[in-house]
Amino acid sequence: MIDVALASGVIAVVRLQQAAGVPAIAAALSAGGVNSIEITLTTPGALQAIQQLASGDGAPGCVIGAGTVLDEQAARDVIAAGARFVVSPTFDQGVMRYCRDLDIPYVPGALTPTELLAAWRAGAALVKLFPAGLLGPPYIREVLAPLPFLRLVPSGGVSLESAGEWIRAGAVAVSVGSALVSASLVQDEAWAELSARARALVESVAAARSRLTGAPA
Repeated sequence: MIDVALASGVIAVVRLQQAAGVPAIAAALSAGGVNSIEITLTTPGALQAIQQLASGDGAPGCVIGAGTVLDEQAARDVIAAGARFVVSPTFDQGVMRYCRDLDIPYVPGALTPTELLAAWRAGAALVKLFPAGLLGPPYIREVLAPLPFLRLVPSGGVSLESAGEWIRAGAVAVSVGSALVSASLVQDEAWAELSARARALVESVAAARSRLTGAPA
Protein backbone atom coordinates (compact mmCIF):
# COMPACT_ATOMS: atom_id res chain seq x y z
CA MET A 1 0.00 0.00 0.00
CA ILE A 2 2.76 2.40 0.95
CA ASP A 3 4.56 1.84 -2.35
CA VAL A 4 1.32 2.39 -4.29
CA ALA A 5 0.43 5.54 -2.37
CA LEU A 6 3.88 7.02 -2.70
CA ALA A 7 4.13 6.15 -6.39
CA SER A 8 1.22 8.42 -7.38
CA GLY A 9 1.45 10.59 -4.27
CA VAL A 10 -2.34 10.58 -3.91
CA ILE A 11 -4.69 8.69 -1.60
CA ALA A 12 -8.32 9.13 -2.63
CA VAL A 13 -10.77 9.31 0.27
CA VAL A 14 -14.34 8.17 -0.41
CA ARG A 15 -16.72 9.69 2.15
CA LEU A 16 -20.28 9.68 0.83
CA GLN A 17 -23.89 9.35 1.97
CA GLN A 18 -24.09 5.90 0.40
CA ALA A 19 -21.72 3.31 -1.02
CA ALA A 20 -23.67 2.69 -4.23
CA GLY A 21 -21.46 3.22 -7.27
CA VAL A 22 -18.19 2.64 -5.44
CA PRO A 23 -16.87 0.20 -8.09
CA ALA A 24 -17.41 2.86 -10.77
CA ILE A 25 -15.70 5.44 -8.56
CA ALA A 26 -12.70 3.17 -8.08
CA ALA A 27 -12.49 2.44 -11.81
CA ALA A 28 -12.57 6.16 -12.63
CA LEU A 29 -9.88 6.94 -10.06
CA SER A 30 -7.69 4.13 -11.34
CA ALA A 31 -8.10 5.39 -14.91
CA GLY A 32 -6.75 8.73 -13.68
CA GLY A 33 -3.72 7.12 -12.05
CA VAL A 34 -4.91 7.03 -8.43
CA ASN A 35 -4.72 3.45 -7.20
CA SER A 36 -4.80 3.92 -3.42
CA ILE A 37 -8.42 4.28 -2.29
CA GLU A 38 -9.68 4.77 1.26
CA ILE A 39 -13.33 4.02 2.05
CA THR A 40 -14.33 5.72 5.29
CA LEU A 41 -16.51 3.93 7.83
CA THR A 42 -18.76 7.00 7.95
CA THR A 43 -20.02 5.90 4.50
CA PRO A 44 -23.09 3.65 4.94
CA GLY A 45 -22.31 0.19 3.62
CA ALA A 46 -18.55 0.80 3.84
CA LEU A 47 -17.67 -2.76 4.88
CA GLN A 48 -19.57 -4.25 1.96
CA ALA A 49 -17.96 -1.75 -0.41
CA ILE A 50 -14.47 -2.60 0.88
CA GLN A 51 -15.19 -6.30 0.45
CA GLN A 52 -16.50 -5.74 -3.08
CA LEU A 53 -13.51 -3.67 -4.15
CA ALA A 54 -11.00 -5.93 -2.42
CA SER A 55 -12.32 -8.78 -4.54
CA GLY A 56 -11.29 -6.82 -7.63
CA ASP A 57 -14.76 -5.65 -8.65
CA GLY A 58 -14.28 -2.34 -10.46
CA ALA A 59 -10.78 -1.73 -9.15
CA PRO A 60 -8.21 -4.18 -10.54
CA GLY A 61 -4.75 -3.17 -9.41
CA CYS A 62 -6.05 -0.81 -6.73
CA VAL A 63 -5.13 -1.01 -3.06
CA ILE A 64 -8.26 -0.62 -0.95
CA GLY A 65 -8.14 0.67 2.60
CA ALA A 66 -10.50 1.80 5.33
CA GLY A 67 -10.71 5.20 6.97
CA THR A 68 -12.21 6.57 10.20
CA VAL A 69 -11.19 3.39 12.01
CA LEU A 70 -11.52 4.38 15.66
CA ASP A 71 -10.91 1.20 17.65
CA GLU A 72 -9.56 -2.33 17.48
CA GLN A 73 -12.93 -3.91 16.71
CA ALA A 74 -13.35 -1.64 13.71
CA ALA A 75 -9.84 -2.59 12.59
CA ARG A 76 -10.75 -6.27 12.86
CA ASP A 77 -13.90 -5.70 10.80
CA VAL A 78 -12.28 -3.77 7.95
CA ILE A 79 -9.29 -6.10 7.67
CA ALA A 80 -11.64 -9.08 7.61
CA ALA A 81 -13.48 -7.34 4.77
CA GLY A 82 -10.23 -7.08 2.82
CA ALA A 83 -8.79 -3.65 3.69
CA ARG A 84 -5.06 -3.55 3.01
CA PHE A 85 -4.41 -0.39 4.98
CA VAL A 86 -6.13 1.32 7.90
CA VAL A 87 -6.48 5.05 8.54
CA SER A 88 -7.66 6.90 11.64
CA PRO A 89 -8.22 10.60 12.41
CA THR A 90 -6.30 10.05 15.68
CA PHE A 91 -3.82 7.53 17.07
CA ASP A 92 -5.15 4.38 18.75
CA GLN A 93 -2.77 1.93 20.40
CA GLY A 94 -5.16 -1.02 19.99
CA VAL A 95 -5.52 -0.39 16.26
CA MET A 96 -1.76 -0.04 15.91
CA ARG A 97 -1.12 -3.29 17.76
CA TYR A 98 -3.68 -5.27 15.75
CA CYS A 99 -2.49 -3.91 12.39
CA ARG A 100 1.15 -4.55 13.29
CA ASP A 101 0.37 -8.16 14.23
CA LEU A 102 -1.18 -8.70 10.78
CA ASP A 103 1.42 -6.64 8.90
CA ILE A 104 -1.24 -4.18 7.73
CA PRO A 105 -0.07 -0.57 7.37
CA TYR A 106 -1.71 1.77 9.87
CA VAL A 107 -1.84 5.50 9.10
CA PRO A 108 -2.93 7.33 12.25
CA GLY A 109 -3.87 10.98 12.38
CA ALA A 110 -1.93 13.53 14.42
CA LEU A 111 -1.57 17.30 14.50
CA THR A 112 1.06 18.59 16.92
CA PRO A 113 4.77 17.75 16.73
CA THR A 114 4.39 15.69 19.91
CA GLU A 115 1.52 13.65 18.43
CA LEU A 116 3.29 13.20 15.09
CA LEU A 117 6.48 11.95 16.74
CA ALA A 118 4.56 9.63 19.08
CA ALA A 119 2.76 8.03 16.14
CA TRP A 120 6.05 7.50 14.30
CA ARG A 121 7.70 6.03 17.40
CA ALA A 122 4.76 3.63 17.79
CA GLY A 123 5.50 2.22 14.34
CA ALA A 124 3.46 4.24 11.84
CA ALA A 125 5.26 4.24 8.51
CA LEU A 126 3.10 7.15 7.37
CA VAL A 127 1.39 9.68 9.63
CA LYS A 128 -1.70 11.60 8.56
CA LEU A 129 -1.47 15.30 9.36
CA PHE A 130 -5.08 16.09 10.28
CA PRO A 131 -6.82 18.46 9.92
CA ALA A 132 -4.18 19.85 7.61
CA GLY A 133 -6.33 22.64 6.21
CA LEU A 134 -6.24 24.49 9.52
CA LEU A 135 -2.48 24.95 9.26
CA GLY A 136 -1.41 25.06 5.62
CA PRO A 137 1.70 23.74 3.84
CA PRO A 138 4.21 25.91 5.78
CA TYR A 139 3.38 23.91 8.91
CA ILE A 140 4.86 20.73 7.41
CA ARG A 141 8.03 22.58 6.47
CA GLU A 142 8.42 23.82 10.05
CA VAL A 143 7.75 20.39 11.57
CA LEU A 144 10.17 18.60 9.26
CA ALA A 145 13.02 20.98 10.04
CA PRO A 146 13.71 19.27 13.40
CA LEU A 147 11.94 15.99 12.51
CA PRO A 148 13.04 15.25 8.91
CA PHE A 149 12.48 11.48 9.23
CA LEU A 150 8.68 11.81 9.49
CA ARG A 151 6.68 10.79 6.41
CA LEU A 152 3.62 13.02 6.53
CA VAL A 153 0.41 12.82 4.51
CA PRO A 154 -1.78 15.92 4.89
CA SER A 155 -5.52 15.25 5.01
CA GLY A 156 -8.52 17.49 5.48
CA GLY A 157 -8.66 20.61 3.36
CA VAL A 158 -6.26 19.43 0.65
CA SER A 159 -7.50 20.67 -2.73
CA LEU A 160 -6.59 20.10 -6.37
CA GLU A 161 -4.92 23.51 -6.35
CA SER A 162 -2.94 23.08 -3.12
CA ALA A 163 -1.68 19.49 -3.57
CA GLY A 164 1.58 20.58 -5.17
CA GLU A 165 2.24 23.09 -2.38
CA TRP A 166 1.96 20.33 0.22
CA ILE A 167 4.44 18.17 -1.68
CA ARG A 168 6.90 21.03 -2.08
CA ALA A 169 6.62 21.67 1.67
CA GLY A 170 7.76 18.09 2.33
CA ALA A 171 4.68 15.85 2.33
CA VAL A 172 5.33 12.39 0.87
CA ALA A 173 1.76 12.16 -0.45
CA VAL A 174 -1.61 13.88 -0.11
CA SER A 175 -4.95 12.51 1.04
CA VAL A 176 -7.82 14.09 -0.87
CA GLY A 177 -11.53 13.64 -0.20
CA SER A 178 -14.40 15.78 -1.44
CA ALA A 179 -12.14 17.91 -3.63
CA LEU A 180 -11.60 14.76 -5.68
CA VAL A 181 -14.55 12.43 -5.04
CA SER A 182 -17.36 14.94 -4.69
CA ALA A 183 -20.98 13.93 -4.04
CA SER A 184 -22.13 15.88 -7.10
CA LEU A 185 -19.78 14.04 -9.47
CA VAL A 186 -20.92 10.70 -8.09
CA GLN A 187 -24.58 11.65 -8.27
CA ASP A 188 -24.15 12.71 -11.91
CA GLU A 189 -22.01 9.62 -12.66
CA ALA A 190 -19.45 11.99 -14.17
CA TRP A 191 -16.75 9.35 -14.30
CA ALA A 192 -14.73 11.03 -17.04
CA GLU A 193 -14.53 14.19 -14.95
CA LEU A 194 -13.50 12.18 -11.89
CA SER A 195 -10.72 10.55 -13.92
CA ALA A 196 -9.63 13.97 -15.15
CA ARG A 197 -9.45 15.30 -11.57
CA ALA A 198 -7.44 12.28 -10.48
CA ARG A 199 -5.06 12.69 -13.40
CA ALA A 200 -4.62 16.40 -12.65
CA LEU A 201 -3.78 15.60 -9.04
CA VAL A 202 -1.20 12.98 -9.97
CA GLU A 203 0.38 15.35 -12.48
CA SER A 204 0.47 18.16 -9.93
CA VAL A 205 2.23 15.92 -7.41
CA ALA A 206 4.70 14.74 -10.05
CA ALA A 207 5.48 18.32 -11.07
CA ALA A 208 6.03 19.34 -7.45
CA ARG A 209 8.34 16.39 -6.86
CA SER A 210 10.33 17.22 -9.98
CA ARG A 211 10.86 20.75 -8.72
CA LEU A 212 12.28 19.36 -5.50
CA THR A 213 14.68 16.98 -7.27
CA GLY A 214 15.36 19.01 -10.37
CA ALA A 215 14.34 16.03 -12.54
CA PRO A 216 11.84 16.25 -15.41
CA ALA A 217 8.22 15.63 -14.35
